[in-house]
Amino acid sequence: MSNWNVEYLKPTLLDPVPSDIAISRAQPPKDIEKVAGEIGIHHDELDLYGRKKAKVSLDVLKRLSEVKNGKYVVVAGITPTPLGEGKSTTTIGLVQALGAHLHKNVFACVRQPSQGPTFGIKGGAAGGGYSQVIPMEEFNLHLTGDIHAITAANNLLAAAIDARMFHESTQTTEALFNRLAPKNKQGVRPLSEIQLRRLDRLNIPRVDDAEQLTEEQRARFARLDIDAATITWNRVLDTNDRFLRKIEIGLGPNEKGHTRTTQFDITVASELMAILALTTSLEDMQQRIARIVIGSDKNGQPVTADDIGVTGALTVLMRDTVRPNLMQTLEGTPVFVHAGPFANIAHGQSSILADKVALKLVGPEGFVITEAGFGADIGMEKFFNIKCRYSGLQPSAVVLVATVRALKMHGGGPSVVAGAPLKHEYLDENIPLVEGGCDSNLRKQIENANKFGIPVVVCVNKFSTDTAKELELVCSKAKAYGAFDAVVSEHWALGGAGAVDLANALVNATAGPAKDFRFLYDLDLSLEDKIATIAREIYGADGIELSAEAKEKIERYTRQGFSKLPICMAKTHLSLSSDPTKKGAPTGFTLPIRDVRASVGAGFIYPLVGEMTTMPGLNTRPCFYDITIDPISEIIDGLF
Repeated sequence: MSNWNVEYLKPTLLDPVPSDIAISRAQPPKDIEKVAGEIGIHHDELDLYGRKKAKVSLDVLKRLSEVKNGKYVVVAGITPTPLGEGKSTTTIGLVQALGAHLHKNVFACVRQPSQGPTFGIKGGAAGGGYSQVIPMEEFNLHLTGDIHAITAANNLLAAAIDARMFHESTQTTEALFNRLAPKNKQGVRPLSEIQLRRLDRLNIPRVDDAEQLTEEQRARFARLDIDAATITWNRVLDTNDRFLRKIEIGLGPNEKGHTRTTQFDITVASELMAILALTTSLEDMQQRIARIVIGSDKNGQPVTADDIGVTGALTVLMRDTVRPNLMQTLEGTPVFVHAGPFANIAHGQSSILADKVALKLVGPEGFVITEAGFGADIGMEKFFNIKCRYSGLQPSAVVLVATVRALKMHGGGPSVVAGAPLKHEYLDENIPLVEGGCDSNLRKQIENANKFGIPVVVCVNKFSTDTAKELELVCSKAKAYGAFDAVVSEHWALGGAGAVDLANALVNATAGPAKDFRFLYDLDLSLEDKIATIAREIYGADGIELSAEAKEKIERYTRQGFSKLPICMAKTHLSLSSDPTKKGAPTGFTLPIRDVRASVGAGFIYPLVGEMTTMPGLNTRPCFYDITIDPISEIIDGLF
């Protein structure tokens, strides 16, 4: 494929750098139809959502099936401070450098942010400074409605579970069967396809008329006998609401005393979001939804969404979500914003489908840059062992983001606390602290990336307080510990121009034949062995310690046939260990596994290392205090 003919945008760089929303508003974006045309998307492959965003048809994959994929790069990071080290900003700055400055075909593929943090403590998530996705308001709010569709589908399944348990508990088996398989005018009880699949799972021969079923078969077909204590499917909402973390349902008089304690999660924690991110087609998504396990029956057998009868309905609600959302960067390069699963109880990546479409559009000499949530020990490991395993895509390189600030913390510096002023160690030159961080966390995360056989380029994301000696030390240490290259980048302040050295280093790292990519573990290993492999190889633990509950869950999932699934560790992102206060590269510890859960539809088992909050709360002064709109111009203020 030839190089795209792109009209790059040239934002005016100001010093000091204004707020993110001020920068976004100062640069008018191109119409999204123009962006699509520049990169080879046909008019009939584009569904517009206004003038600045659109969905892209998966027909692109069929049309370009013979085109070789471009280079596939994941942006990860060292273990971060609570403030974050700029992976999203680096991702956008890098694509702007590759596109607007080196004139390569390049796509960024990023997650869609939840509205919970947008109105809570974190604010928006479109990158930052002169390296961001625009328009920022569109990116951070409803976008094209994917998260709302997931909310609706998730809650339909939750409602169906409780309704089914209610009806089974208040009706005789005969009455239940008669309602599930009513007679038509001809006196025949036809079953829908999803009901016939339930017969298949029960090893009952399919029948044209359910009247032919024996009394025992009718009872097995009609009664799911869900054990309420095993239900793992919660309702969701895309809002931070701490008072929904534990609730009691069924208190109305018409529910006849059938109450249950449950909870809400935030929508991006839904397994449906992880399914969207890992699916490879609409058909694959429907099959994954069918396999969702919502709990067990009273005999210990898994109960699925297909057993509940909602597979087709959920797929209908999520039909449009499989198409990636097209936007653009501040410098006019294309971006897919698609899916946004949690990075702890899920894998924290944008979608496989967005990556696949982008890899075809850029062509064999182009680049697709995607981001892995949290540090490399979590996001990068899951990118390789889960996402690449399901996608079949061959990664080309890792860009590992480091900051002098985070390295000082890992080298023994004082605690970094969100909202509190930085201590003087982080504002003044301190070579010993930087060196300590390089010799511990940076070294370990480079080693982690190299275990997969992929070249590592370290990006030192420069802050204004960094000194030349500190930056030089990080680069030299990174190369000594096995990085292909290490460069300083100033993309936050300078946009793509500030990341040209990083872009050139990446081009060099990905030149030549494909690298010898390899997974960390074989799926045929036991669940316990796979967990222990990640703990030893990636975190540096001596081994794992399973709680009684974790052992019981591993035995159950193995018995139910789920032992061949990959592992998605749910662990703190603030340390390589289970203790967020232990910085650097801890050794001599055992990783405690508190519990083990299954996302069978998404396709992974997730062990819990400590407590994981799946519904954030609002702090004393949330971001929404600053968010407002001018009713005349409709300009939004307060997003940052």
